[in-house]
Amino acid sequence: MAQQKKLTYITVVYWVMLLYTMAALVWWFIALQRQAAEMAELRMAQLSPDDPSYERRMREEIAFKTRKNAQYIGEGLIFFLVIVVGAVFVYRATRKQLQLVKQQQNFMMAVTHELKTPIAVTRLNLETLQRRRLDEERQKMLLQTAIIETERLNDLANNILLASRMDGGESVDFSERVDLCRHASDLVRQFAVRYPGRKIEWMQTDACMVGGDELLLRILISNLLDNAVTYTPENCPITVSVKRSGSNAILEVADTGAGIADGEKTKIFDKFYRMGNEETRSAKGTGLGLFLCRKIVLGHKGSIDVRDNQPHGCVFIVLIPALDN
Repeated sequence: MAQQKKLTYITVVYWVMLLYTMAALVWWFIALQRQAAEMAELRMAQLSPDDPSYERRMREEIAFKTRKNAQYIGEGLIFFLVIVVGAVFVYRATRKQLQLVKQQQNFMMAVTHELKTPIAVTRLNLETLQRRRLDEERQKMLLQTAIIETERLNDLANNILLASRMDGGESVDFSERVDLCRHASDLVRQFAVRYPGRKIEWMQTDACMVGGDELLLRILISNLLDNAVTYTPENCPITVSVKRSGSNAILEVADTGAGIADGEKTKIFDKFYRMGNEETRSAKGTGLGLFLCRKIVLGHKGSIDVRDNQPHGCVFIVLIPALDN
């Protein structure tokens, strides 16, 4: 709410100053035209009709007045266009900066929440194991939950560190031979253990080799799976597949959630961007996952796209140049 008031205040002040500048420009234009007209009339009044060059000098004065009017109109239009273009640029830059600051603040709150939840769960489980005598099955369940929450922390740390590395322009070696199919199936199994109530289906395929960084590709798949789990109801399936088509390896992660509006399908890959209203959003996340997905895919000279799933939901499609098996 405070951020919205600040944005409203800046917008009002900005438009008041812009309108004042435009009004001043119009006033000076009128004043200069009036001054030029008065000077021309004064010079023409000083001409004598008996002068043999009267008509020629009269035409010269009229031409001079016309040139001055054209000069003032031309300069006025140029100044007007410069002011308008500059005003639009400054307004958009300022608004974008304020929105980025707001997204960064929401990111910090989201990160804090994402950190506190697994830490609290892990601590509670360990304290329970320490203070109580539990049967072996119960101990395994608590330890498994603690491991899952630790993996969430590790994923979050990897995303933050990777975003920092990529923003800093750090080069990455993409020369490894990576079996995209094997890593995708492995991560599907991990997510099935981490979220036992979810329906995560793996479409079995043969080995599909790509050239790239193994860790980054695992982060890519993990982020797409995490995004699907976040926005898909518990009783709805998530489908993951890897296949080869021509010279490309194709990774598809399809969910059956609410889907993504057409106006947001390009924005979701922006840094810190999250779908929906920043004030009322309930889904967890930091706004880094899909941003990193796009960065990783582009680094592997591939492409990533999102399309509507049928009957509802969305499908993330990743194309990466494939290698011969």
